[in-house]
Formats: sequence, structure tokens, C-alpha cells
Amino acid sequence: MCTTCGCGEGSARIEGEPVADHEHDHADEPHGHWHEDGTWHVHEHGGHAAHSHEPETRKVAIETDVLAKNNALAAKNRQRFLNAATLALNLVSSPGSGKTTLLVRTLQSLRNRIPLAVIEGDQETSFDVERIRATGIPALQINTGKGCHLDARMVGHALERLSFFPAAGALFIENVGNLVCPAAFDLGEAAKVVILSVTEGADKPLKYPDMFHAARLMLINKVDLLPHVSFDIEQAMEFAHRINPCLQCISVSSTTGQGFDIWLAWMLDRLDEIKAARARELEAMLEQLKKC
Repeated sequence: MCTTCGCGEGSARIEGEPVADHEHDHADEPHGHWHEDGTWHVHEHGGHAAHSHEPETRKVAIETDVLAKNNALAAKNRQRFLNAATLALNLVSSPGSGKTTLLVRTLQSLRNRIPLAVIEGDQETSFDVERIRATGIPALQINTGKGCHLDARMVGHALERLSFFPAAGALFIENVGNLVCPAAFDLGEAAKVVILSVTEGADKPLKYPDMFHAARLMLINKVDLLPHVSFDIEQAMEFAHRINPCLQCISVSSTTGQGFDIWLAWMLDRLDEIKAARARELEAMLEQLKKC
């Protein structure tokens, strides 16, 4: 079980094959189960059960450990992206936001301009990855099974399996539809991009503040439907900026292409930043070699 959110652990698959957990060592970790009152019942190694006198403290410690391990793996992914001057974007949203349709149009718009690849995350099925592959862009499917989010370990294994690594290009990681847990799990991405559809409530940023705080960009999608729905774009942006004053916002339609020139320009600017950072790193390494 993931002690951060309670979702199932060990059920993730990449292209149908179980994800190995080479980095995970159970030798010195507590095991247990959740009580109905929300406390964690710890089973110490040696087979004897013990109730923690400070269950909430213990729970926080376990959760912190899980996230620390994830962040260490995310740092490795991030360095790999930097080494290849690859812009990695983590696309997050609630189910039904139009995330995959937006991604398909994005890939079609960029495929003749920069190298591209996709890691597709869903609990089950390969429907979305098949839509991605129909664009001609290499894509890899991660099915999380009982899990409700991707983590850095899954993405690290997927990177080893990608048939094509988009050096000096963009890697899109389409996360599981969920506005809660993906906010806490760094994958090594340059930015989280949160997609909010006009068919949802404008108050989503206030209801799910962690995600909108963690994101660098908010795409307000399906704006072609505005004449038919009750959604206040200005209010949605105002709510989002209460949570994250630095959050950039772009209104788009995956159907008509409205706003896509701004969205694509934003991505290419971020890619230029990654390339510049890689150039600075190489220059620093060269200077260090000269000193040796």
C-alpha cells in the first residue's frame, strides 16, 4: 500500500509487464495496516505486532520516507532529462478534462519541429496510448492497476523501455486522472501542467489547492463550449492565483485550436531554457576539466 494515499502498490505494469522494484528494500521498513480511525497499525519485523503510541507521528514519518525515496529517484530522472536537453512535462487533471485530446493535437502540431515521445499513465486499458501512437509519436503505456498516480520509479523504468528518447525535444508524461496524489509525487519533470476543463467547476483550484500550487501552468480547456456551459474563466484564474500567484494561465480548445499558438510558444520557450541550462552545465564541466 502507498502510505501517502492508500492506493495499491506493486500492481504497476509497463506494456503489460510488472514494474520491478529494484530500489525498494523491505528489510528495515515497518509493515502494517490502517485502522478504521485512520491510524496506522505497525507490525515490527520479527512477526510481533505493536501499536504505536504515537500513530500520527509514525504515519507522518512513513509518508515522509516514501516521498523522500520518490524525490531521490525523481532527481535521477531530472538529471537524465537535463543531460539530453529534454523538456519533460507532467500533464495532470481530473478525469474527462480532455487531456489526451489536447495532447494529440499538441503532438500533431509539434511532430515536424522537435523530437517527441510520450509516457501514458492510466489505471487500466491502452486506449489512450493507441490514440497517441496513431500520431506517429513513440509512446509507452504504464498501467498503475490499483495505484492512483505515477511515481518517479515507474517513470524511471519507462525511460529504460522507451524506443526513442527525445533528446533536445519534449517528453510528455500524461498522469492518471486525479487532482490529489499526483501533486505530491515529483517525476523529475520540468513542470506540472494542470488542465482544467470549462465543463468542470471554476472553483476547482480552491477545492484541490495542492495541485494548483504545484503546477507551473494551467490550461483552461474546451473553451469552444463556453456558450453552452456556466463557467467563469476570470473567476477560475482568480481562484488559481489565490493558491499560486505565479501560475501562468492559457485558454485553449483542443477542438478548434484556439490558444494553441500561445501554448506551443510556452513549451518551446521552456525547451530553450532546458537547452540553455544544459549548455551552462557543459561549460562548467569544461572549465573544471581545464583546471585539472
